[in-house]
Amino acid sequence: MGETWVTTDDGARLWAESSGHGPALVLCHGGPGYWDTLGPVAAMLDDAFSVVRWDQRGCGRSPDGDGPYSIAQSVADLDAVRAHFGAERIVLGGHSWGASLALHYALAHPERVETLLYSCGTGLEWAHGPRQAYGVERSTRLGDDLARVTELDDRPRTAEEEHELRLLMDATNYADRSRARALAEAHLDERFAVNWAANASINAETKAVDPAVLASACAGLDVPVLVLQGAGDPRPLASCDTLVAALPRVTRVILPDAGHEPWHEAPTAMRVALRGFLGLSAGA
Repeated sequence: MGETWVTTDDGARLWAESSGHGPALVLCHGGPGYWDTLGPVAAMLDDAFSVVRWDQRGCGRSPDGDGPYSIAQSVADLDAVRAHFGAERIVLGGHSWGASLALHYALAHPERVETLLYSCGTGLEWAHGPRQAYGVERSTRLGDDLARVTELDDRPRTAEEEHELRLLMDATNYADRSRARALAEAHLDERFAVNWAANASINAETKAVDPAVLASACAGLDVPVLVLQGAGDPRPLASCDTLVAALPRVTRVILPDAGHEPWHEAPTAMRVALRGFLGLSAGA
């Protein structure tokens, strides 16, 4: 229980934290290049699981920031986290990019994954259409702020400008447009800086992955998978269609009043969906 440090195969140190009691459940945060924000999700499940959260290489509280930043290294780092906590098999969850990481891990090590929780991920064909649709929706949500975001995104930024850019971008993730700015402000964590090198490297690799190859691999994944999406996520729901079609043991749940971070906008519905899929009572 509590904070610890995980040493990877190449000697990097990763921050991790565990809570609760029971079988191991490991959560992977989004990004790439961000840090763990999944404490509220852990709290939904740590009465029945030992829930592990961690900061990926070079992100947040994980200090060794020189890479390499790749899908394969991220999978290896995740396996180091699993091994550190002594779990032969885990329930594995991920959010956004973390959902993709969890999927890649399950494909590489299916014998080590009991169940996969794929939350607000971008599916198998993100770079081949859904990303463009997301860009259009994000621009629509930005409205008059689009010009300012474009200006800030194209040049080096002061700390104040970085705050402004992240606030404007984060606000597009919420379904309730009347509260989006307030929600983004309330949940903006300024303790850490985005690791843009990790972001660029892993995103470039993700774009180069053949979605047909991924779909073929998913067809052989004999693991129960929950695909959880928010109906108000600017990332199109259809981005996960081919993933759902490929997986042989899949349940899809769409939360009607949630955006990209459903634990903020629809925590009860998310809790019910997760616990129901895992065979747990809804609880308090």
